[in-house]
Amino acid sequence: MKTSHLVWFLTGLAGQLHAEPRTSANYSISADTLDAGGGPAASVSYKENASLGTISGVASASDPVHLLKAGFLARLYDATGVQLVLATGGLAADYAVSEGGTLQLAAVQELDDATFLPLAAASVTWSVASGPLTSVSPTGLAAAGLVYQDTAAAVSGSFGGFTATLPITVQNVNPDDFGSYAADGLPDGWQVQYFGVGNPQAAPGADASGTGQTNLFKYTAGLDPTDPASRFTLEIEPVIGQAEEKEIVFTPVFLDRTYVVEYSTDLVGGVWLPLAGGQASTLGAVRTVTDPAAPGPAKFYRVRISKP
Repeated sequence: MKTSHLVWFLTGLAGQLHAEPRTSANYSISADTLDAGGGPAASVSYKENASLGTISGVASASDPVHLLKAGFLARLYDATGVQLVLATGGLAADYAVSEGGTLQLAAVQELDDATFLPLAAASVTWSVASGPLTSVSPTGLAAAGLVYQDTAAAVSGSFGGFTATLPITVQNVNPDDFGSYAADGLPDGWQVQYFGVGNPQAAPGADASGTGQTNLFKYTAGLDPTDPASRFTLEIEPVIGQAEEKEIVFTPVFLDRTYVVEYSTDLVGGVWLPLAGGQASTLGAVRTVTDPAAPGPAKFYRVRISKP
């Protein structure tokens, strides 16, 4: 069934009339004419052939595109679908919401003349189609839950027998706020990657693989916390022909981490100093640091690892 829109009327005037040019902030018309019989009218923006006798005719304009069909008092259209959009406009790349945040949506009705009609948000039936959205209000306000990584979601909207969905990305803005892993000092994504959701073995102090190295250390060192063979090792070796030197050999090393060899002469005092004056070389994942002044009653070594 056709729906009427933009009602217009023709009014007959005796004699030939001429309109002066006129403009506004939205349009400019150079001049138009309309004779007593409802003859042609034209301007730079539109043209019209009308008949006052039967109140009928055809009118058209190029921008915005419209067509008024002969024999009717209004513009006619059929609805062909519904589209969901952002209330503020924007491109598809803008369809994202931060975890814990909200995003205001809107809807338009698709028409058979390739135009659109804005819909009142409250007239649309909204729902969560998929993903980590906690709700969509009756007025189209989508609320996002907490995520451990950027996650796809979708909103559904129905109006007039048509239903559409809108993909939305829920963005992870806090790496340590998800579920039971929140605020424990480890990135949630790393914990979910190796342990899934809600696993006590993912705790920072846990050692699921039995290597004696905690999850917090394994994350910092770049290790697999579930693999017993994935361990950080440090060895102290003599330097052949150099009795006063020692080599500190450790592995694995990664480009995105910083390694500082430290030493102590008294473990009881707990004082550790950076090793100075030694040469370092790296072969694959193995790094060797030479201590040129190793002799003494005792000297202990450790490696401090940091990850930006």
